[in-house]
Amino acid sequence: MIRFRAHVLVRFAALAVVLGMASCTAPDPSVTRGGIFDPYEQSNRKTHELNRALDRTFVRPAGKVYGGVIPRGMQENVGNFADNLSAPSLIVNNVLQGDARGGAINLFRFAINSTFGLGGIIDAASEFGVNEEDTDFGETLHVWGAREGAYIELPVLGPSTERDVVGKLVDLFTNPLTYALPSPDRHYIRAASVAKRLGERNRYSDMVDSVLYESADSYAQARMIYLQSRRFELGGDMDAIYADPYDSADDAGVADPYEAPYADPYADPYADPYAE
Repeated sequence: MIRFRAHVLVRFAALAVVLGMASCTAPDPSVTRGGIFDPYEQSNRKTHELNRALDRTFVRPAGKVYGGVIPRGMQENVGNFADNLSAPSLIVNNVLQGDARGGAINLFRFAINSTFGLGGIIDAASEFGVNEEDTDFGETLHVWGAREGAYIELPVLGPSTERDVVGKLVDLFTNPLTYALPSPDRHYIRAASVAKRLGERNRYSDMVDSVLYESADSYAQARMIYLQSRRFELGGDMDAIYADPYDSADDAGVADPYEAPYADPYADPYADPYAE
């Protein structure tokens, strides 16, 4: 049964990769503002309002209840448990990215926390100075050369991009534990992840509320924060989000005709730069 599911996973992942590589919309200079490509803004804003309503009605109150009832130490244990259960998915993505070092670190963490950490309840690996190498299938697609694509806000899941939408979808199926564990136990992975998210919603409530409910334009604010954070995670330049990606003067080998002729700090300021 496990072998059959793994076979289906491989075929599904291959299809998702092809679709992800092909479906990421190429940026159009006419609709790109400051490095932000959001051609679906109208529908994204409607989804954003839906997500705000869901947060206001369900997620924020549930987070407050969870944070008020469950002691902080127990919340950390649940978070550690969720992280440990998700570690095999990280290792799969490390392998797909050709990141042997990251895969070895995450494998070592999983082994240490599953044994000395009592099944992951205690983050024993971090106590030994072995920190998690976080990754996902969206990053795998990035490593393989897939474009970021357009910005998309997903119902419930929130900000994303076309590339990361495919990544999130594939990540639902890349954890080997979901195929190895029996039916009741495999649901612990999802339950622990939900509990961890509720704890984080409560812990960072002031920051999240300031973005969602106190910003002049919460949609634009959330979009900016997500793109900055995601591009930084993938090794990009934080300033790239403000730059015009179609500015040919920034291209390699293309000189800016308006560049100051005295840009060289060692040049003679009285010399004629245009002399033969």
